[in-house]
Amino acid sequence: MTRSEALDRSCDLRSAQTPLFDSVLLGGFECSTQKLSDGRRLDLLAATRHDELAAADYQRLRDIGITACRDGAPWVTVERGGSYDFTRVARMMRAARQQRIDVIWDLLHFGWPDHEDPFGARFPVHFGRYARAFARVLDAETDRAPMIAPVNEISFLAWAGGDVRCLNPFEAARGVELKAQLVRATIEAIEAIRVVLPHARFLQPEPVIRIVRSESLPLTWARTESDNLLQYQTWEMLTGRVWPSLGGCPDLLDIIGVNFYSNNQFTPDGETVELGDPRFTPFSELLLDVWRRYRRPMIVSETGHEGAARAPWLRYVTSECIEAMRRGCQLHGVTLYPIVNHPGWLDDRRCENGLWDYPGPSGERAADAALLGELALSEASLHAARNQVLSRSTMT
Repeated sequence: MTRSEALDRSCDLRSAQTPLFDSVLLGGFECSTQKLSDGRRLDLLAATRHDELAAADYQRLRDIGITACRDGAPWVTVERGGSYDFTRVARMMRAARQQRIDVIWDLLHFGWPDHEDPFGARFPVHFGRYARAFARVLDAETDRAPMIAPVNEISFLAWAGGDVRCLNPFEAARGVELKAQLVRATIEAIEAIRVVLPHARFLQPEPVIRIVRSESLPLTWARTESDNLLQYQTWEMLTGRVWPSLGGCPDLLDIIGVNFYSNNQFTPDGETVELGDPRFTPFSELLLDVWRRYRRPMIVSETGHEGAARAPWLRYVTSECIEAMRRGCQLHGVTLYPIVNHPGWLDDRRCENGLWDYPGPSGERAADAALLGELALSEASLHAARNQVLSRSTMT
């Protein structure tokens, strides 16, 4: 694909009727970079050795028919002492071009440079400056249609880091303030990137949840419903429907990413509502709720499970995505996240939640056979469902 063809395709992709990716399934490479409470900085791209094995990892995707992925160019790993070193990122970009993989690049995945104050007035401006520098490198290094996720899971980061102190910056009762800052930073990044890459596409990944009300406590029902609605607040801010002084407008909400795991449904007191529980809301209903609210192109930007539950979970998610598409949801992709196993954030335990394992001495990665078999079945059925929903949309 030539550069001009990629740009033409990017323009075409602004129509919801054109698939965003050739394959429906995407791989997701964990790129978290948060700082832990003990002062250690995570770098999951390095911990999984994906940063050095990107070409081989992308080839692995190609070999099983996956043509796109989420990956990272984390701000905190690039900015050093006020200057940028894109050596690692550029190498990964060239590997993606070589293997013909479309990449959605995360710029802030839970981490920022040590010298930055996420509550500071200049934080959004500095992030926008980084985003523009990244866009210049991407423009020079790739011939693929540019796709960027400026900030991953603003809602989760604001809650975990701004309200309950389980993630950096380890604050309490400042979640809304942090969310507003991250929205401002996202807006700065989008506007900066569009100066360099006018046809860039932007993914806004957020968790979808369902807080299940306590039937025996009717006085809490209104609060539970209000808390459920907060999952949309980031997208509402970006569109300008909420807190318009942040600078949001409809054009800033492009592709909606939905992150969904087995623990995304719970009671007000924190009890997980498991799949199979009669109180569990089908994933298709959560997808349709988002689709009906925004009518934007959508992807499942993260989903996965651990151990023996990996293949059955993908089977469930696939069936629910097909049901949502049958009912009109224009879902373009489903991201298996993560695609490679990684060390646990807090304890370095071996998280067996990917398709491929830690690399061997020569860079080889063993695959989980059950999940690999399920992937082939999922891609075929999802591809047919996506074609049907997008073809129907051209006739309406």
